[in-house]
Amino acid sequence: MGTSAERRVERVAREALGLDELRPGQPEAMAALAEGRDTLVVMPTGGGKSAVYQVPALLLDGPTLVVSPLIALQRDQVEALRERDEQAVRLDAGTSKGERESSFESLRAGETEFLFCAPEQLARPDVVRELAAAKPSLLVVDEAHCVSAWGHDFRPDYLRLGAVADALGRPVVAALTATAAPPVRAEIVERLRMRDPLEVVCGFDRPNISLEVRGTTGDGEDVAEAVEALAKPGLVYTATRKRAAELAGRLGERGVRAAAYHAGMRRADRDAVQEAFMAGELDVVVATNAFGMGIDKPDVRFVVHAQVPGSLDSYYQEIGRAGRDGEPAAAVLFYRAEDLGMQRFFTGGLPDEDALAAVARALGEEGGRTDRKHLRERLGITARRVTSLLNLLEKAGAVRLGTRSVAAAEDAPAPEEAARAAREVAERHREVERTRLEMMRRYAETRDCRRGFLLGYFGERLPGPCGACDTCLAGTASHPEPAGDVRFPMHARVEHVEWGPGEVIRREEDRLTVLFHEGGYRELLLSAVTEEGLLREAG
Repeated sequence: MGTSAERRVERVAREALGLDELRPGQPEAMAALAEGRDTLVVMPTGGGKSAVYQVPALLLDGPTLVVSPLIALQRDQVEALRERDEQAVRLDAGTSKGERESSFESLRAGETEFLFCAPEQLARPDVVRELAAAKPSLLVVDEAHCVSAWGHDFRPDYLRLGAVADALGRPVVAALTATAAPPVRAEIVERLRMRDPLEVVCGFDRPNISLEVRGTTGDGEDVAEAVEALAKPGLVYTATRKRAAELAGRLGERGVRAAAYHAGMRRADRDAVQEAFMAGELDVVVATNAFGMGIDKPDVRFVVHAQVPGSLDSYYQEIGRAGRDGEPAAAVLFYRAEDLGMQRFFTGGLPDEDALAAVARALGEEGGRTDRKHLRERLGITARRVTSLLNLLEKAGAVRLGTRSVAAAEDAPAPEEAARAAREVAERHREVERTRLEMMRRYAETRDCRRGFLLGYFGERLPGPCGACDTCLAGTASHPEPAGDVRFPMHARVEHVEWGPGEVIRREEDRLTVLFHEGGYRELLLSAVTEEGLLREAG
């Protein structure tokens, strides 16, 4: 039957949104937000995350601010709300001064419930002041994994959102994402400064999506041949812009209506490709990971990866764009070990210690407080670069970041010491990134149930082999976790002598896979664990 709060949100969902039945996780998340509790929601693509915030927004006094990285998605959501007679507006770089003033006035007057904007807009002090004056009751952070340096789509502009929440008077915070492994969830909570949040993590399994890995020569011809044979429409992901253009050309030669999409194209050309795909005028979009976030096209029949992605986080989110209508869809990964080298290159590179020290020193010379713009101009570096360096210095405990302000932390170390500590943070993060890539390799090469492996990565246990992925159909899959009373079972909290605390996410006959808070994903032989005492159960 649910709690009284859940029954109340179910009634509002039915009356305002026409939802006769809520999906798993929705009532709990809606009720928590409506009662004023910060909530982190992890739901698969198409799982109904928009409804999660729209229902409590109607129950809380005051307007709702929705932060989303995608203008196209903002536009779609504003139109959908207006069709239901809900007042909604959006702000972006193209919004005129008059439109801005009118939007803020309607917010203050209580005439508009929803305002959508990209995180870049919240770098403007005038926007934050106007929003604070409107006293929002709910701050929604969509695609919340973008706030996490652990995440596969990290965006520096998201880093200021915790300080923005403070500047707005600490409204209730709803963080929404389709994919977040445990360390990403932890950093979302930390970065957004969420207060005792409820975490609602719904099932990651998408049983209508078949999982398959194929070997590849790397020349693209096998990918083009496979895509030609698959039911359309579909998406093909590549690691580089060059490969996206090449594959789109090959498919065009085969008579497939295909187009490339990547960040090197003009925005107008990218928009034209997206609109053609949404309208059914294109069968296939061949893209880098610049395409797809927030795309609401339910009938995508396949997602093909022509090259191995950098993590299972990004892989899961990208394949989640297939089969949102619940009908059968295919996820095919073309894999060769050589392509891992490219992804290792993408995770390489460490910040210059001198640059970190220069930032810390400049802050000290400014009296321990300044703003990002002044710091950027003083040092002659880009906004993205200064944000990246400040992020590391904050993680090292040397600075405190506001919406635009930068202040030295209390008892901040000397610039050189702060730089060393920040570089150590970067080194740990790079090592974690490499362990995530290793998990991607293991997924591609496993002979056990592929679905079980993928779900285990996100902390979810499949009772047995799924029977439907390529390894199950080939008869090689086995139950990964032995039956009976065993040490270090799935989800056991453990502590390693070197990597500290962690959680068992996969248990096999002869080995464990553990996600360590500091050391990332590690595979340990059980014989070494028991003989050398490497792990202890932490309770």
